[in-house]
Amino acid sequence: MVKEYDFKNIVAPLLKWYRSNKRTLPWRITPTPYRVWVSEIMLQQTRVEAVKDYFIRFMDALPTVEALAGCEEEKLLKLWEGLGYYSRARNLQKAAKDILVRFDGKFPTTAKDLQTLAGIGEYTAGAICSIAYGQRVAAVDGNVLRVTARLSENPTVITDREYRKNLTERLTDAYPDVGGDCADFTQSLFELGALVCKPMNPDCGVCPLAKLCRARENGTQKLYPVLPEKREKRREDVYVFLIETDEGFCIRRREQGVLKGMNEFPTHIIQEGESAESVLNEWGMYAFTEIKRKNYRHIFTHIIWNITCVWIKTDAAPFDCYALDEIEEGISLPTAIKQCVDILT
Repeated sequence: MVKEYDFKNIVAPLLKWYRSNKRTLPWRITPTPYRVWVSEIMLQQTRVEAVKDYFIRFMDALPTVEALAGCEEEKLLKLWEGLGYYSRARNLQKAAKDILVRFDGKFPTTAKDLQTLAGIGEYTAGAICSIAYGQRVAAVDGNVLRVTARLSENPTVITDREYRKNLTERLTDAYPDVGGDCADFTQSLFELGALVCKPMNPDCGVCPLAKLCRARENGTQKLYPVLPEKREKRREDVYVFLIETDEGFCIRRREQGVLKGMNEFPTHIIQEGESAESVLNEWGMYAFTEIKRKNYRHIFTHIIWNITCVWIKTDAAPFDCYALDEIEEGISLPTAIKQCVDILT
């Protein structure tokens, strides 16, 4: 049986540490609900360092909910290009439109209302409520799960829904009074997990909670948190075709599977016995010259693509074509596809 842990004891030392050690991050400057929301969505499955420039560029282009709601989709996806998980960007815009219609353009102020918006779950709602509004609402992400699992030596698999729900409730009860302390406490947990209580090599020697940590006391840091068994990723062999005509390179909208709805250089999941030539023939292309090939791999969350990029030249193609500078300036391409451009150099 797991011995209960009182998280109220970590508040004071953690706040003190955070205020002396916190990083300067662009979304921490003027943390309005809108800015906190956009940053939290960007930070999902993405490293902090990678998000910084994207966030600044996004805020310059779309500084308000109204601007986001009215943005053309292609411009929105171009701003997001390279961040991946493009459904996040589409959900941001869907939620922004919803805020204009259902909330008269005013950002919701309760976790309950926030969770009615596309792409906002319990964690994101908690982050917005605590950081932007100073409310006593916990936000439990991977960093927080790791920190708390080590503090309490909790052997529960962290994907267990009841465990996560119970932890959120217990942390919320431990929160300081409303206001800046709530915002800082949420961010201090994130910061500790990112800078000190790291996944593989926790820096326990500088941890402000070292004396309160059961895992450190017992030398079991690397046993926590308890993770679910990893599923083997599905593998697919894929052709990506760089089809060059006098008008430029062919682009189409992906209609199914991973990256559905995104622009792409025409791709094809390779079936047994298929060749690049046979696929192009299926698309009605018979007269072409192959220039070069390139092989590379791209790893998605659940799928690995083994990609063969094929650069061909032809007089006519069944897809719309654009000059390279047009693609670079105005057409968003997912990273898995955009890497193919390297074959041209």
